[in-house]
Amino acid sequence: MRFGFDDTCLEHDPGARHPESPDRLVAIKRGLSKRHGVTYEGATPATEANATAVHDAGYIEEIQSFCESGGGNWDPDTIACPETWPAALASAGLSMDAVRAALNGADGRNTPFALGRPPGHHAVEADAMGFCFLNNAAIAAQYALDDLDAERVAIFDWDVHHGNGTQDIFYDRGDVFYASIHEDGLYPGTGDLDETGEGDGVGTTLNVPFPRGFGDAEYCAAVEELLAPALAEFDPDLFVVSAGFDAHRHDPISRMHVSDEGYALLTDRVRDIAVETDAALAFVLEGGYSLDALADGIGMVHETFDGREPFEPAEDVDDDARVLLEEIRDVNQALGSK
Repeated sequence: MRFGFDDTCLEHDPGARHPESPDRLVAIKRGLSKRHGVTYEGATPATEANATAVHDAGYIEEIQSFCESGGGNWDPDTIACPETWPAALASAGLSMDAVRAALNGADGRNTPFALGRPPGHHAVEADAMGFCFLNNAAIAAQYALDDLDAERVAIFDWDVHHGNGTQDIFYDRGDVFYASIHEDGLYPGTGDLDETGEGDGVGTTLNVPFPRGFGDAEYCAAVEELLAPALAEFDPDLFVVSAGFDAHRHDPISRMHVSDEGYALLTDRVRDIAVETDAALAFVLEGGYSLDALADGIGMVHETFDGREPFEPAEDVDDDARVLLEEIRDVNQALGSK
């Protein structure tokens, strides 16, 4: 794969024992050093204008000033230091570069994956939260629409936490489809199945709030049975994966059971969707807080694009998951009939 990386992203340090640490990127690069075909590309940082395309200008001014004056606790979980603002701009810039590369034809073994931090999917229009300051995927999507001639963008968020920020930014928009599979009841407590968009965006939000304990079979079923047909109808030019790895069975802050092989399967499924919809495909890093599981998950994404065939789940889809998937399908089909 074509991985985007910038050392500036290592300089954002929220402090000892914080789960979103620079060690995450160190572990990823260490893991990828053992695999073949890995390349790294730098990128130009995002500008204030790129940020204000999706964020409130007053918020951007406030968070920049907060970091430059020394930082501290923006909220109990979201901690800044003077280096946070350059890191946030670098992280967003890597995401922008990934979608630009994808739309310029980078695919297959050159599929772009932006390895930026801090992550972004909890950052709403006018606030930082959940370790996130700038919404990287949203900035990249808007950049594709404004500057790269994309007309429709789909974002699939497989992080274990619901990407409330990405959903909120595009909730009333018809040109961006947001889909999330996440653990129900986990931070930030959003992403109910009946959150489906409003105004021009009715039907362009798809939430799959799984209860704890589900894994590879259930995730694959959600992608195959809900996401794939929805995106076939939406017909995006660009498909962005907000790729968190904290649904892994060994992640310390979630209770889902996705395996290393599960991430290979998800990668295979989203690649198929991109081919079937003729959409450019790019990945943007979100969460993942077991260093080993994070590195292994990203390694499996890379190996899938490098030609490794994933093994299909041995287990059947849980009966409770079947009921939930049917309910979500009914909700979304009802929207289509209006």
